[in-house]
Amino acid sequence: MASALARTILARRFHVSASRHALSKFAMPAMSPTMTEGGIASWKKKEGESFAAGDVLLEIETDKATIDVEAQDDGILAKIIAQDGAKNIAVGSPIAIVGEEGDDLSAAEQLAAEAASEKPKTSEQKAPEAPKSQPAPEKKEQKAEASKQETKSELPTGDRIFASPIAKKIALERGIPLAKVKGSGPNGRILREDVEKYQAPATAASAAPAPSPSASLPEYTDIPVTNMRRTIGSRLTQSKQELPHYYLTVDINMDKVLKLREVFNKALAEKDKSAKLSVNDFVLKAVGCALADVPEANSAWLGEVIRQYKKADISVAVATPTGLITPIIKDVGSKGLASISAEGKALAKKARDGKLQPQEYQGGTFTVSNLGMFGISHFTAIINPPQSCILAVGATQATLVPAPEEERGFKVAQIMKVTLSADHRTVDGAVGARWLQAFKGYLENPLTFML
Repeated sequence: MASALARTILARRFHVSASRHALSKFAMPAMSPTMTEGGIASWKKKEGESFAAGDVLLEIETDKATIDVEAQDDGILAKIIAQDGAKNIAVGSPIAIVGEEGDDLSAAEQLAAEAASEKPKTSEQKAPEAPKSQPAPEKKEQKAEASKQETKSELPTGDRIFASPIAKKIALERGIPLAKVKGSGPNGRILREDVEKYQAPATAASAAPAPSPSASLPEYTDIPVTNMRRTIGSRLTQSKQELPHYYLTVDINMDKVLKLREVFNKALAEKDKSAKLSVNDFVLKAVGCALADVPEANSAWLGEVIRQYKKADISVAVATPTGLITPIIKDVGSKGLASISAEGKALAKKARDGKLQPQEYQGGTFTVSNLGMFGISHFTAIINPPQSCILAVGATQATLVPAPEEERGFKVAQIMKVTLSADHRTVDGAVGARWLQAFKGYLENPLTFML
């Protein structure tokens, strides 16, 4: 019995004393390998409330989504340290005090105070270290000497002024008082250059216009930067600065895709009225097939090696109220259009609700960003490292194209413009071109999906 109790205490890292039972600190968990800090979206349990294994204790806001944190064991939430809305909490920092049924919770307040003061202690200990090195007084003395020298160079009224004849002439013509000009020649002698560079204080003041009510800033609102927005900014800036992007654009005739989509949607409507294939579903399937044909594009730069993936896990860019996120449809090449459509819609809804789990957005081997539904005809996208490629998909638009078989010599076709952004370290231009040709071939002959 005693050994079992000891094991329990060691496992939970409880603080033990003769007067009370065990309490432990509940730290900010790492919800992903790259997570360094997070925020408290909301606590689902109140102080003093008991919970069972599997109950949701709180929602944590990471840089990508809001994630439920479930209890691993039964217990009591004794004290909350980080309240709802707290942000930028480092992983491993205490956010609550927990205990078990029967524990004395009276010490939770003291333990919480100790936990909250742990981080400030480190900064307080580091602060006194500055006075150890004592060059500061010397710098102050140097500054004082420099200021004395500067004041010496300013001549008192009535003293003799040493200036070159040309300097005196220019000063007289321009109305510049030589007593206020600082000389740069030997023994402070005023030279021509000194006079020409002189600027009267009144002129300097007039150069800066006085602020007027008409020059006031327009009304504005400062929007706090979320963890997600901060991560998007830093990662995309790093990608644009460090990755050697290049871009390839091609026009694709979507006539056959649109006709096949219409046929499929009629068949699906008879079984499930809510089921409906989108153009993006065909795009994703074609991406998966093209990556199987040109696996060099399905790769990642890892520094010492180039990792080439065997399956196409496609990251699909989804706009959410808090920023862009890329949920992943796994192994697209092995799935049918209906499965891709259903899975994509479910992931997009979870992304907009902030309910994606880390495994649903971390990873991915290739990214697709589609702005066609907004009428955007063409754009270039930034690569999501360590992936090598991202495909920017524009709108499908009616376009006149040459048609020698037609009497008029032309016809109207539904053309979609796509642009591949590729990392030149892993995907050479010829490889990117081969991939785009394979992708175009699948969309212009969509029945090859079925082969």
